[in-house]
Formats: sequence, C-alpha cells, structure tokens
Amino acid sequence: MEAVTWFNEYEPFPAQWLRNLWPDATVDERSICDLRADDVRGLDRAHFFAGIGGWEYALELAGWPRDREVWTGSCPCQPFSVAGKSKGTADERHLWPELLRLIAIGRPATVFGEQVVGAVGAGWLDDVFDSLEAEGYSCGAAVLGAHSVNAPHRRQRIYWVADSKRVQQPRKEPRRGAPGRVGRIEQPVPWDESWESALSRLRVVDDGVPRSVPATDAVRNSIVPQVAATFVRAFMEAE
Repeated sequence: MEAVTWFNEYEPFPAQWLRNLWPDATVDERSICDLRADDVRGLDRAHFFAGIGGWEYALELAGWPRDREVWTGSCPCQPFSVAGKSKGTADERHLWPELLRLIAIGRPATVFGEQVVGAVGAGWLDDVFDSLEAEGYSCGAAVLGAHSVNAPHRRQRIYWVADSKRVQQPRKEPRRGAPGRVGRIEQPVPWDESWESALSRLRVVDDGVPRSVPATDAVRNSIVPQVAATFVRAFMEAE
C-alpha cells in the first residue's frame, strides 16, 4: 500500500508551501521537541525539518518506491555554519538529539539526512553515526556539492544515510546527476539563470506571491533536490 507522506515543519510559511504542493500529505507544525511516541509510531514516509519539501522531491527524482519506508531529517545548520555563531552542540538549535529520540521510537528502516560540511570538524557526524550504530543502524555519508549537478556554485553538504536492514558495505561513489528542476518549477531551469529570476518563477502559496523574506529564506534553506537524489540513487544501486 502506498505510504502517506508526513511532514514536520515548525515555520508557518514553508508549512503552507507543503500543503499546497502535497495536498494529500499531513503537515505537522509542532516543534520536533513536542513530538511524542504516539505521533511518530507507524510513520512510513516522514520528513522532519521538512522546509519546502526538498527531500520528498529528491526521493521522487531518485525513484524511491512509494511503498518503501523512509524518514529524512536535515537538522538546523546554524550551530555549525560559518554564517552562524558556531556554538555547536551548545546551541539551542542543535536538534539532533531530538531527531535521534524519535528515530529510536519509530525505528524506520532507512533514514536520510543532510548537514553543512563544517559539522564534520565539530564532531557532529561522529556523534550521529555513533548514536545510530548504537541503535542498530549501518551508516554512510558523502560530501557532495551543487556543482556536481552542474549548478554554478559549490554549496557543499554532508549527505548521510542510516539503514537498519543491511550490513556495512564499501561505500560507492555517487554518480554525477543531470541538471533538472529547482523546487517545483514546472520547466527546466538553466543553471546560469540569476537567483532573482529563478526565485520569481517559483509558485509558492498562490499566483502573484511577493518575493518576501519568508519565501526567500524558505528556498535558501532548502537542500538541492537533484544532489540529494544522486545520493539516494547511489544508495539504492549499492543494495
């Protein structure tokens, strides 16, 4: 049976974006800290810190089966970003422990996530893998950039996966992906198009939405779905 998509997104603007793009999905606007066991047990296709749905779109691009269990979670990057205050685990926005808490309850078969590269030096990825392996997951990761799908910028990020049904396998280098759509733009977008032009073409809440700060922030905080899809496809091929 096809899994029902479930999003958890705290910010109102991207939450409304999700409702418009996936009207049949459930969108939960509570803080991840307020979610309890009964909220997450039985979720088959769940996205935490969902933003504007980048991971759901990436799964679609990669051909992840609709009936295959998967969770995703791109924890807030501000504690580890060079653009933030670099407080690391002391930052109140360090929410990996909350996501881990829910993973330990829901026991999803596979989990995908993403984080800024600076988190590696701060020990974030080591902590994530140590805690997931303690829960019985095998883990793998790769640093990939937007330039790997021919975008004109690097935007390097850690993409990671935790899987409960496989023994650890040698890592396979993800193949280079082809350029494609950005967000939910309905036609191919040339990567040399200006940011302002590409943003103006996004259909967010309704026709004629002004280019507001929430709209801009929602897009800037999103993963690049084409890059995430490359990582997901590599995982599927490795199986």
